[in-house]
Amino acid sequence: MNIVVYPGTFDPITHGHTDLVERAAKLFDKVVVAIAASPSKQPLLPLETRAELAREVLQHQDKVEVIGFSGLLTDFMKENKACAVLRGLRAVSDFEYEFQLANMNRAIYPEFEALFLTPAEKYSFVSSTLIREVAALNGDVSKFVHPAVAEALKKHLA
Repeated sequence: MNIVVYPGTFDPITHGHTDLVERAAKLFDKVVVAIAASPSKQPLLPLETRAELAREVLQHQDKVEVIGFSGLLTDFMKENKACAVLRGLRAVSDFEYEFQLANMNRAIYPEFEALFLTPAEKYSFVSSTLIREVAALNGDVSKFVHPAVAEALKKHLA
């Protein structure tokens, strides 16, 4: 079985993330959305909330599993028998960081493979950071996230 891991903090999950998961589901037997605890990033939403939202948003995808994790991505890949990691690239500026990260992971785990996909053009500017900022200022994020995510942000920021 070809399994790809799509790691991230997903704080929160956006339509851009969902777009990449749907694309990956066409290419792989299984997509594991790995929600990273990432305490150093100080996520707005708790890990369990981020995982619950991802499960709700992606429930229509039968090839997708959502798992929260902490620790090294390479260890997570081994535990889940993944053959590759999926990373999204929105702009050229994303590439340098992702390239460095992929090479570090490959140095730790030589079997590491990274697959880079771009989101649909209409989501190319959407990031979780921007969504959090707009939501914190009482802006409407409903065009960029699932209704459950918009509601969760509204409740959390109230």
